[in-house]
Amino acid sequence: MAVHPSGTAAGSAATNRQVALVGSTLLAIGVALAAANLRPAVTSLASVLGDVRGSLGVSTAWTSLLTAVPTLCFGFAAFLAPWLGRRLGMARAVGLSLLVLTAGLVLRVVDGPAVVLGGTFIACAGIAVCNVLIPVVVKDSFPGRVGLITGVYTAALAAGAALGAAFTPGLESWLGSWRLAVGAWAFLSLAALVVWLAGARHGTPVRTSSSRGAARKRSLVRSPLAWVITVFFGLQSLLAYTVMGWLPQILGDAGVDRTTAGLLLAITMVLGVPVSLIVPPLAARRPSQSGLVLGLGLLSMAGVAGLALAPAAAPGLWVVLVGLGMGMFPLALVMISLRTSSTADTARLSAMAQSIGYLISATGPFAFGVLRGATGTWTVSMLLLVGLLALLTTLGWIAGRPRTV
Repeated sequence: MAVHPSGTAAGSAATNRQVALVGSTLLAIGVALAAANLRPAVTSLASVLGDVRGSLGVSTAWTSLLTAVPTLCFGFAAFLAPWLGRRLGMARAVGLSLLVLTAGLVLRVVDGPAVVLGGTFIACAGIAVCNVLIPVVVKDSFPGRVGLITGVYTAALAAGAALGAAFTPGLESWLGSWRLAVGAWAFLSLAALVVWLAGARHGTPVRTSSSRGAARKRSLVRSPLAWVITVFFGLQSLLAYTVMGWLPQILGDAGVDRTTAGLLLAITMVLGVPVSLIVPPLAARRPSQSGLVLGLGLLSMAGVAGLALAPAAAPGLWVVLVGLGMGMFPLALVMISLRTSSTADTARLSAMAQSIGYLISATGPFAFGVLRGATGTWTVSMLLLVGLLALLTTLGWIAGRPRTV
């Protein structure tokens, strides 16, 4: 005898998976640990990129492609994230993404250039799902603490990026191989997976009105504000991944030794910790975030201009300015929540901004390296980046005005 699916245990489980995760302390720790794994896949490889190139015997074009792979993957895989969240529920979707990340980190260090690219793509596919879904978890599970938990999330993300940049060269010297040093970060992602599985629990289903179902059909493609936020997100990501991918090489070409260049990249990343703890709560308390965007944009432009015109004169100052300016990232994330009026819209805007935005940003690291090869200097590339930062600041000023998509 047939039974209606909604009356079965399977139907009940499916309903449970659509309920928000319980906003417990353990879930907040799981969010932070997951975030700490979303950048070492990029910064660990960037900090030993010269050794990777020498070991594999690859060209500058291959290296440029490798630096572009993360953002390309973030863009394409982000389209899949909302579907995974609906199909599996947030707990399983994020857990699966952390498992995929761990597998990719291991795979990419076992063979040659093609496997390095493929493993990096797989690892970044896992990261892409977390990129889109965790802001939704934050808004849905911690509705009264969006600014605070977003700050914790982005601070942990920045800390992970800094650790990847700072410790990988030392690990390489200690372990005797860039493969072991880069692959060791799989242990951190495995730890995050264990904590996530322990802390991510869906709450009790509650009856909702049919209006919520209708809201799910709403598209943001025709919203000018959604497109402004998307391009704003893309340009700030372009800055971040260009810096993460090429800063050690830029400093190395200016005469800075490899260890110092890696530490300076780490400083750029670790500055994101205090900035992330300050900017999102501050932004959440204000109706407009335009002033914050302007301040961070001016800092970024000053730092990039310094690296373009006099990189060896005060490299520490330039990377501090750039690092402070990269507070645009946590600001962009919190604005996704602040510019939406429902969880469903947050998920849609997060997917739109991160999928299209990361595809926009993917052009940055690749074009940056190719332009360097064509001109023989970093100056032209860096000055072009200053111009893009001016556009980024303008779009952020518009996106910061108090309204919703």
